[in-house]
Amino acid sequence: MLSHCCKLRVRYGETDQMGVVYHGSYPAYFEEGRTEWLRDLGVTYRWMEENQIMLPVVEISIKYSKPARYDDLLKVSTQLREIPTVKITFDYVLLNDQNETLATAFTTLVFINKDTNKIMKAPQFLLNKIESRT
Repeated sequence: MLSHCCKLRVRYGETDQMGVVYHGSYPAYFEEGRTEWLRDLGVTYRWMEENQIMLPVVEISIKYSKPARYDDLLKVSTQLREIPTVKITFDYVLLNDQNETLATAFTTLVFINKDTNKIMKAPQFLLNKIESRT
């Protein structure tokens, strides 16, 4: 399915006293990957929220393989697992600049109508954009 890569640099505040990235920082890296995946598709979270569509994370799983460290340049590879329905699932691979896998993960988000706070189907405009790229 569709994939996208983005780069980011580890900031000091994301690390512990040993200069190693704190495990709780990784979800933010995956969020950055997901946000840029959507932006590359031509959709932004801002646009979706302005159109009453929310995407809360309902599941996340991370497998840590090697530590990321302060000032490392990282690459987040984000891939759509399957065509979305009422939920959308992304797979991630986090690599360092030596192309070593630091972590793998997945997140599942659900589409929520902001006005009713109820689960909704994936918006057609998003499905059309995905279909145009596959």
